[in-house]
Amino acid sequence: MANGSEFLTFKLGGEDYGLDLLRVQEIRSFEEPTRIANAPAGVLGVLDLRGVIVPVVDLRVHLGFPQAPRDGNTVVIVLAITGRVVGVVVDGVSDVIAIGPKQLRPAPEFNARLERRHVMAIGAVDRRMLILVDIDALLGEPSLGLLSV
Repeated sequence: MANGSEFLTFKLGGEDYGLDLLRVQEIRSFEEPTRIANAPAGVLGVLDLRGVIVPVVDLRVHLGFPQAPRDGNTVVIVLAITGRVVGVVVDGVSDVIAIGPKQLRPAPEFNARLERRHVMAIGAVDRRMLILVDIDALLGEPSLGLLSV
């Protein structure tokens, strides 16, 4: 990330986040997944995407945000991560932004829902601050049981 990258920006709990665009396979409107008994908290269930069974994680629940009603902006971002396909539910997507090295700031140490190890950097774009998420680390948490990172 030293040379900058392109990020898909999304909303979650009123904040702006970004994730590496190269991880994004597709963006789909939200549809209720098939629930799986005894799935970890945050895993809503699975979707069948053209024959591929995809686990779906609600990032609000996973990060401890209060539950909010889903609306027409709610989407599933389908990601290709460490050889797996995973969907994440977010409040909405904004745009794709190229962020150069001069716009990157180190993530501060803080006590928040999103742990420091899940944040690659803070992107300062115009007057906007983006929390750039290390989606591999976030979805690779053992509590989700999805990936082995």
